[in-house]
Amino acid sequence: MLSIAGSDSGGGAGIQADLKAFAACGVHGMTAVTAITAQNTVAVTAVHHVPGETIVDQVKAVIDDIGVDAVKIGMLGTEAIISAVATALDLLRSGTPVVLDPVMVAESGAELLERGARRSLVELILPRATVVTPNLPEARALAGEGAVMRDAGAETLARAIRQLGPEIVVITGGHRERASDLFFDGEQVVEIPGPRHPDGAAHGSGCTHSSVLAARLAWGDEPLEAARVAKAMAARAVADGLADIGLGAGPVNVLGLPARALRPA
Repeated sequence: MLSIAGSDSGGGAGIQADLKAFAACGVHGMTAVTAITAQNTVAVTAVHHVPGETIVDQVKAVIDDIGVDAVKIGMLGTEAIISAVATALDLLRSGTPVVLDPVMVAESGAELLERGARRSLVELILPRATVVTPNLPEARALAGEGAVMRDAGAETLARAIRQLGPEIVVITGGHRERASDLFFDGEQVVEIPGPRHPDGAAHGSGCTHSSVLAARLAWGDEPLEAARVAKAMAARAVADGLADIGLGAGPVNVLGLPARALRPA
């Protein structure tokens, strides 16, 4: 399993969350780092974008030696990085599942995708995605500007996004009135229900969801079943979240670590 994403120095989201989710799914995780962020539970204080050539080199290195059964894409950040990732995806064998989590804003509110790069994301990456997993605000940004999309419901947004090229759209439920995810593959619209955990910790929940979904595709699950597992595992990771870590939004706990194991005696 390969994660193409940014690094979170606080360990809650990004490639750190992806690797934990991969481990929870029983797959070996590899990474191509797109950005190094200085962040904690409160804020993102600095971002260093990795040169596009280095991103491609990372992907090529793991393909040449180990192989890639599925890819999860997270934070991309800039047009140059998006272009490099599009080039890297051309190195994959045909049919490799690609799950795109269109990371735009961190849990702390920091913008992680330059506004000018959204068009490149839509044009270069969305058509290559097997599944795209936006939350509701991200879905509205992907579907386009204007009052119609700002007020659109999840199903309308999913249909509009699918017309941009991905095979399947899963709009996650964290920002919806109900906590249900909405799955759309061009034929069926399926609501995937789940509980809301307002007392949990949600930092890294989107990363965890998309990583689990990609891992289950690597195992051979059908997309709808993979989306159901991703919903269940992400919800449980929020419910078991490490709310006492840091001063802000605590990280999810996809590995189910007991509280007593988190701090030295």
